[in-house]
Amino acid sequence: MAREAVVKRTTRETDIEVYINLDGEGKYDVETPIGFLNHMLESFAKHGRFDLRVIGDGDVHVSHHHLVEDVGITLGMAVRRALGEAKGIKRYGWSIVPMDEALVLSSIDISGRGLFYHNKKTLRGKITEFDFELIWEFFKGFALESRSTLHIEVKRGYNLHHIAEACFKSFAFTLKDAVQIMGGGIPSTKGVI
Repeated sequence: MAREAVVKRTTRETDIEVYINLDGEGKYDVETPIGFLNHMLESFAKHGRFDLRVIGDGDVHVSHHHLVEDVGITLGMAVRRALGEAKGIKRYGWSIVPMDEALVLSSIDISGRGLFYHNKKTLRGKITEFDFELIWEFFKGFALESRSTLHIEVKRGYNLHHIAEACFKSFAFTLKDAVQIMGGGIPSTKGVI
């Protein structure tokens, strides 16, 4: 059975459609008006070997915030739907990814409880026109809607582009690790995730 889903989410601020195949080959088609977000999502798909389509638009004339956050929310909804009951998944995943001087650790528990933690609340700045701190909004939206516990720790780095890219690549490897099929039913003593 294919573990894939399509979610369309429309608000007064954004209009987004996300398709994901958790067992894909790393194919992607990403179209938003935010070039850096597109680059990060393409990297996520390629390194996680997820087939991914993201078509999104929004009130970027106001700020990139709404679109970035809502893409994270919609991706989280799509992953949750693609997992279904989450039977047989590993549930936990983690990775450490270097990107030049940057080093990022991430870990996830597909637990049924949405929570996002990161350790760099003061890390701010622009990557071209993109506000770096929006990546935390993306991951928070994903974690809450996928009902996963997600931790991302920036261990070192000073180039914001490298740090952001290491975050998305680490997230890709971490999620791929957690959704792999191990067998054995639902991975919880509760019997449900």
